[in-house]
Amino acid sequence: MKKETTTLKQIATSLNLSISTVSRALNNHVDISDETKRKVKREAERLHYVPNILAKGFRKHKTNIIGIIVPSVAHSFTATILKGILLEAEKTNYTTIITETNNNPAKEKEVLHTMLQFGVEGILMALSKHTRDISPMLHALKKRPLILFDKVSSKIPCTQIVINEVAAAANAVEHLINIGKKRIAIIKEREDSYNSEKRYEGYLQALQKHNIPIDEDLILSTDDSSINEGKRLARELLCLKERPDAIFCITDAFAIGVIKTLKKFKITVPDEVAVVGFSNSAHSTIIEPNLTTVNQPGNRIGKLAMQHMIKEIDSNEESFSSKSIEIKTNLIIRASTFL
Repeated sequence: MKKETTTLKQIATSLNLSISTVSRALNNHVDISDETKRKVKREAERLHYVPNILAKGFRKHKTNIIGIIVPSVAHSFTATILKGILLEAEKTNYTTIITETNNNPAKEKEVLHTMLQFGVEGILMALSKHTRDISPMLHALKKRPLILFDKVSSKIPCTQIVINEVAAAANAVEHLINIGKKRIAIIKEREDSYNSEKRYEGYLQALQKHNIPIDEDLILSTDDSSINEGKRLARELLCLKERPDAIFCITDAFAIGVIKTLKKFKITVPDEVAVVGFSNSAHSTIIEPNLTTVNQPGNRIGKLAMQHMIKEIDSNEESFSSKSIEIKTNLIIRASTFL
């Protein structure tokens, strides 16, 4: 079937009006009578006219579009943030465009450039975990408000919505120490992940605070933060001559994989090995035993990011604010550590 696009000219011809009159009627211009507006809108509806918001935006120098860039829309925690952003956007007259980088810095740079070409009013962004070159973000910040969330960088002078990753991780590990665990392993991502390194820092702080020696055999890193990788690394830990009595995982996916492996080898959780995750994903209450995990309020992060974006757009300031807004987390204790 041939595609048909209704134009302003077609509506104008149909009603024997000028194109400029039709355009002004559709935009509720004060110079156009109510009767003409009703007539034009009725005809536009009959012909299934859809305005080109990008073209309209370029003419008015305002698109009312906010770009959202994330590493992966499939990630459960990211999904809760996006939900918060979209719920807040519904209260405004802004439209959102969501795209993902797949943790590829080259793709990230390309997507940022495309967003600016689209004429977005601002950009909400979680960095790729492999991002090293921040020049694309600095370039974007010269043109539009940029707000970072979840995966951020202190080198980018913009508003950032964050949690205290170090304190949250330290609190989780201290909980394991308080229930009597002494050989606490960590499963984390490799050194180029901002969030992972902050959580690792918290892990080290907790051990040092309680004078527990740091054992390199208990520190495992990987590029793949999946359930299957959690399973594999748990088997690695179980093969140690002195296996751990607790495992702190910097993601819930790792922790779920760990629990599955422990159950497979008939190791009781938490008596023999306790497990803590991070993010409080939907899967944390499906796995048996239910997972003790750090609760990250993704919905609230998304709402706050959107609220601050609207403020920055409406402020019309020459330069955008540079501040860090910290959201509180809490440890949800469940059966994977509750003795």
